[in-house]
Amino acid sequence: MRVLLDGETDLFGLAQLVAQNAGGMVSIEDPESHVLAYSASDEAADPLRIRSILGREGPHDYLRMLREWGVFDRLRRTDEVIEVPAHPELNIKRRLVISIRRPSADAGVAPRLLGSIWLQQGDRAFEPGAPEVLRGASAIAARIISRILDAPSTEALMVQRLFGVRGEGVDIPSIAGALGIPAHGPAAVVGFAALTGAAARSDGSASAGETADDSLGGLIRLHSSAFRRDAVTMVYGARIYVLLPRFRSERAVTAWVRQLVERFEREQLVPLHAAIAIPVADLAAVAGARSEVDRVLDSPPAAFAQGRVTTLAESRTAVLLGEIVGLLRGKPELRDPRLEALADYDSAHSANLGDSVEVYLRVHGDVRAAAQELRVHPNTLRYRIRRVEQLTGMSLADPADRLLLELQLALRESASSRGER
Repeated sequence: MRVLLDGETDLFGLAQLVAQNAGGMVSIEDPESHVLAYSASDEAADPLRIRSILGREGPHDYLRMLREWGVFDRLRRTDEVIEVPAHPELNIKRRLVISIRRPSADAGVAPRLLGSIWLQQGDRAFEPGAPEVLRGASAIAARIISRILDAPSTEALMVQRLFGVRGEGVDIPSIAGALGIPAHGPAAVVGFAALTGAAARSDGSASAGETADDSLGGLIRLHSSAFRRDAVTMVYGARIYVLLPRFRSERAVTAWVRQLVERFEREQLVPLHAAIAIPVADLAAVAGARSEVDRVLDSPPAAFAQGRVTTLAESRTAVLLGEIVGLLRGKPELRDPRLEALADYDSAHSANLGDSVEVYLRVHGDVRAAAQELRVHPNTLRYRIRRVEQLTGMSLADPADRLLLELQLALRESASSRGER
């Protein structure tokens, strides 16, 4: 039997080493049964293994049976190898499984469950020393996963410089060499932010309690590394950024990000939205790509009208409009006082002229469509539009007046969402 070494192996290399030393086929999973790494399969792989690898997580019907059999409870309680017998009636072959646990420095605190290693029997029996191999692999996997979750401080500083949040004059060749990633060639940058309003600001600042949770950053780092072994992750303030080197396929990256966002929501972890910059020419362009991602994440909800995941190209209109409104918001002298007359009238008469004209403009002056959305008679809406023109002195037949009014209404809506007057 070969000696199993730690060294610089990653989870995929570890899975292959375990398969070679213990016999059978290996998968390494996180605590939620998502597949992080696996060894090569052969024709003896049962349908469960095939479905787990293809779906990157265990099938829900089988996970339910494992809970009923008490396997997950035993994994949480013990460091020992657990046998899961074959079930020919379910077309499931025999397995050995062991938990991956991170010991606590505090003797009174239980070890943290990091995942599990599964060994499926093939056409031949397991090697006699298979349980011993699994116990050694569990310790090695705990160290590998802990390194991924913890991200050493010197490496974190280097990554921050790469993403452009700490200092200027980045030595790209040195960083590329230290991180083991190519300095040239296409890449992708992804930014994740929790849907918690002000908690996700691009300058890294946040109110008390609004920084990204360590476990959230660790989970995204872990899944990013499973998707791409050389992925680089940075947690900064309330946001999490991922660099995927050697990536030019927008479709593949977008599909992975959507699956991750949907998984987090399905498992009731943290609702996220994400922005993607792709392609990124080389490492020197990573900082600029992060700024591009931030522009999207800083935008109003309209930027994500098509879903929780988008790119600057897909959401450029909403992004630019949000930035224009932001510039207006910072210059009080550009606020049109005529809109104050409209707001004062609505307040004094319990009217809704502002909402009516906003809907009217949004449907390009289609009175019937706007009246239907507002649930009023078209003649009532016509009266309201005339009243708006009288109060503001604007003509909604004038393109310039319409454009200005739309911008001022957007500014009012932005101020209202921020609790401003």
